[in-house]
Amino acid sequence: MPDSPRRRLLAVYLHDHLTGATAGTRLLRRAARRHRDSAIGRELEELAREVAQDRRSLKRIIWDLGLPPGRLRTLAGRATGEATRLKPNGRLVRRSPLSDLIEVEAMRLGVEGKAAAWRTLQDLAPYEPRLDSDVLHHLLRRATRQAEILERLRRQSAAHAWGTSPVD
Repeated sequence: MPDSPRRRLLAVYLHDHLTGATAGTRLLRRAARRHRDSAIGRELEELAREVAQDRRSLKRIIWDLGLPPGRLRTLAGRATGEATRLKPNGRLVRRSPLSDLIEVEAMRLGVEGKAAAWRTLQDLAPYEPRLDSDVLHHLLRRATRQAEILERLRRQSAAHAWGTSPVD
């Protein structure tokens, strides 16, 4: 893609996703620490590692495309991640049963957004030789698996919040 307004739009688009990846990585790491002595904590830790790898992959794609860095957006991602901690959920001082549910839903939304970005880049790959379709396919498959794991955790969190059993 030659230097053009579309190239600048692509830079904004990818940096927006990088911002989301920064916030998502922080949210996953924080949740994994909170549940560190459980199976859920181990799953969240693995997801945090993978999302951090995906973030590095996105940074590599931005670099390979020769797009300018977006430092302000990266800082915004950190601030957004911290702001999620301030979300009121019915309790001011301590976590409520809704806290885990809201966080897992946010994680799932982030992963779904990431998957959409990988699909968008797959659509662009035939026109941009610096995009590797095989890498994008791998990243999309991983995002799909991550979304499935987070959906299972969402259902468990909802069942816990409502005092019911997860429905299969």
